[in-house]
Amino acid sequence: MKTVRAWHLGLRDIMIMSWSRKRSHLKRPKRIVLLVSLVSIFLLGAYVYPPRSSVTCYVFSSARCGMLEQHPSTELTDEEFAARVVFKEILNTPPVESRKPKIAFMFLTPDSLPFEMLWDNFQQIYFICVFGHRVAYAALKKREMHCKHEIGHENRFTVYVHSSKEKPVHVSPHFIGRDILSDKVVWGEISMVDAEKRLLANALTDPDNQQFVLLSDSCVPLHSFKYVYHYLMFTNVSFIDCFVDPGPYGTGRYAEHMLPEVEEKYFRKASQWFSMKRQHALMVLTDSLYYQKFRLYCRPNMEHKRNCYADEHYLPTLFNMIDPTGIANWSVTHVDWSEGKWHPKTYRAPDVTYELLKNITSFDESIHVTSDEKWFSMKRQHALMVLTDSLYYQKFRLYCRSDLALHSVFPTGIANWSVTHVDWSEGKWHPKTYRAPDVTYELLKNITSFDESIHVTSDEKV
Repeated sequence: MKTVRAWHLGLRDIMIMSWSRKRSHLKRPKRIVLLVSLVSIFLLGAYVYPPRSSVTCYVFSSARCGMLEQHPSTELTDEEFAARVVFKEILNTPPVESRKPKIAFMFLTPDSLPFEMLWDNFQQIYFICVFGHRVAYAALKKREMHCKHEIGHENRFTVYVHSSKEKPVHVSPHFIGRDILSDKVVWGEISMVDAEKRLLANALTDPDNQQFVLLSDSCVPLHSFKYVYHYLMFTNVSFIDCFVDPGPYGTGRYAEHMLPEVEEKYFRKASQWFSMKRQHALMVLTDSLYYQKFRLYCRPNMEHKRNCYADEHYLPTLFNMIDPTGIANWSVTHVDWSEGKWHPKTYRAPDVTYELLKNITSFDESIHVTSDEKWFSMKRQHALMVLTDSLYYQKFRLYCRSDLALHSVFPTGIANWSVTHVDWSEGKWHPKTYRAPDVTYELLKNITSFDESIHVTSDEKV
């Protein structure tokens, strides 16, 4: 009986619940219709009046972000209107598809490149050959047995070197013959921008170059080539630093002579190091209107004892005006300005540790300290390069040990053995020399069949 009574109570409860649901069914659809209407009106308004911010823009439609235009408060001059038309045409033209897209590494240096061999290791070109005497090489050539070589990433990058003082003597095969016609560069003057444009012009002659990275003689890589290549190739923005500095060394450098083309509200500051996609590189080369404004009115020793440095303001201001959503607003090159000096922090030999490199590569913020003593940061991904005056050079120049330098950067990214066969079995101060009679097919077959790397230490242990 208790079970039956419980069953009846359950049915009564269900009937009551059904009846109460039936009474309110006329109110709930009205709420749903009202909610849908409000959302529709909001989305329609966002489409008709798109957001001006690059962040909110991509929330609604990334396709419409490229259509955002900054309307100046004054009417465009004929020259500015023509320039905007050219820029818009470049942005709307699909980039040339390359079967082998490459990165152009553009080095801006006064003379020598102290980290040239480190960059050579970074680009990973390996040669597999027999270490021997010239007679042995002659015998190999006579037998038409050439030295094997394995190319790492040679077809994925090109190198361009602009040396403003003396032409450097190169030791890496990737730098030999890669010097471009250069001119004098004076720190803080427009000649710095001219050198950058000269590098871009030479790099653009290769249609396979899709990314253009500006580097100095003090730059060293922080990641493997594969990481850097994929990082840059699989993005649709240029990594150009860009921020507002309301202090005396930012907006305080602006000159009203730049009007009407360059308004103060668009004036920006940045570090000069960049990674730029091909479309933006073309825009920099075609620009003469805004370039002339910075050439004339952004220079050291201006009126009222003000100093303006074009390499810090020209590119960020240009892209903030013509394609603000096409740049990342931060650079892939790590520079430490925390000491508050006129130059970035210099890493000395004792500073170079695995922890330092690990910390640099783990940074996920781009911090800017403005000249009005305020700082702000923005989220970013890891830096690809580091700018320093003596990060590795002081530590390794006396030892000429590129393997140590590479191991400090990529300790788990090397094999700990070489692809070059050297025979130290005779226990002399030099490896075994293969003479002409020694070079036989059996010898070469034995060498190429080795699957072990044997090291004999100085304490006579193998």
